[in-house]
Amino acid sequence: MASERFPNIHLKVKIIVVLGVINLLLLSFYFVLVHYAVKNVIVDGNKHYSAEEIKSMIMKGWLGDNSLYLSMKYKNKDIDDVPFVETMDVVVQSNDTIRISVYEKALAGYVEYLGRYMYFDNEGVVVEASKVTTQGIPQVTGIKFDHVVLHEKLPVENDAIFQDVLTITKLLNKYDIICDRIQFDKDYNVMLGYGDVKVNIGRLENLDEKLMQLPYILPALEGKKGTLDLQSYTSDRQSISFETE
Repeated sequence: MASERFPNIHLKVKIIVVLGVINLLLLSFYFVLVHYAVKNVIVDGNKHYSAEEIKSMIMKGWLGDNSLYLSMKYKNKDIDDVPFVETMDVVVQSNDTIRISVYEKALAGYVEYLGRYMYFDNEGVVVEASKVTTQGIPQVTGIKFDHVVLHEKLPVENDAIFQDVLTITKLLNKYDIICDRIQFDKDYNVMLGYGDVKVNIGRLENLDEKLMQLPYILPALEGKKGTLDLQSYTSDRQSISFETE
C-alpha cells in the first residue's frame, strides 16, 4: 500500500504542518508585540506622584508596554494598593495609547508623630502614614493629641480645627501660594510658614482678603527671614508690616 511504501511522507507532512502552526503563532505573537506596543501614555489626576512614577507602577513586567496585555490585566480592576492614591483606572484608548486616571486621597495636612508623618483628610481622619513629607501638603502644628490610629480621626479637643485647615488650604490653592506649615496657637490664631518667612494671619476673619495679598508680597520677601503681620488687614484698613529677624 502507498502508506506502507512511503512511510516518511506522513511524517514530513506532520512536521510541515507543525512548523507552519509554530510560524503562524510566532507571526501572530510578533504582530501583537509590535501593533499593540504602547507609544503614548496619558496620565491625569496625579499630584503626589510624577507621570513617570505612575507609568512605572502600571507598566511593569515583560509585557508592561503592551496595550492588549494591559487591557486584559486591568479590565474591571482598579489599582488601590498605592500609598496616597485612592484608586487608579487604566483605559486602553487605542492599540498604542493608554490613559491612566489617578484619583488621589484628599489630604488637608499632616502632623508628625513618633517619627512618621501622619496625613489626614478634611475631616481629620488619618489616611496615610509616611517617612517622607509630600510637597504641597502643609504640616499642621499646635494641635494636641495623645495617640494616632490609621484610618481613624485625630483625637483633638476641637474638631472645628479641621474645617479651619480646609478653609485655609482651599484659599491657598486658589491663590497658588501653598505654605509649608500651618501653626495654631492656644487661641486658634494662625501663623503660616514659607521657609524662613512667617505670615501672622491671626484670627480667620477676613481670611480671603488677607491671603489674596500674599502672591504680591511673598516674591519680594524671598531670601529674607522674619514675620509678615497681616492680623489687622482688611480692605478698608490695609495694615501690613514685616519684621526681620
